[in-house]
Amino acid sequence: MEPANPSGTARQASSNRLFLEDLSIGQRFISGSHAVSAEEIKSFAAAYDPQPFHLDEAAAKRTLFGGLAASGWYTAALTMRLNVETGLPIAGGIIGAGGEISWPKPLRPGDSVHVESEVLEIVPSRSRSDRGIATIESRTLNQRGETVQILKAKLVVFRKESTR
Repeated sequence: MEPANPSGTARQASSNRLFLEDLSIGQRFISGSHAVSAEEIKSFAAAYDPQPFHLDEAAAKRTLFGGLAASGWYTAALTMRLNVETGLPIAGGIIGAGGEISWPKPLRPGDSVHVESEVLEIVPSRSRSDRGIATIESRTLNQRGETVQILKAKLVVFRKESTR
């Protein structure tokens, strides 16, 4: 997979990373974008999801997808990369503690995607004072504004005091 193209946005500096206290319900983040190629789709599929509709255009035309479609796991991996590089500036990294994922539309060669994320819930830990859980919904959208993935994730987010 080629590096994501963050559309001119520089990688986020560590000083701009957010802690639990910095987050608020309704807060939104938008990542840079990435153009998807047939070669990327096929390369990922060959390594991790070797099904005909991810590997071969002719075979894919005869399936439910009607053409080459990216693996949902490729879409998830690409979403993670976009969020890490330019989308979710969480201090300490994007650490998952569970979630739900869906793929309402297939990701296709030629699509250009970005991720829009929103903070849905913030719950400080009662047993670990250095952290909490933030529930974030990340929607991966193509160039037509169609949602190709919805990820509702519970993330471990550290508090500022934990770095002192």
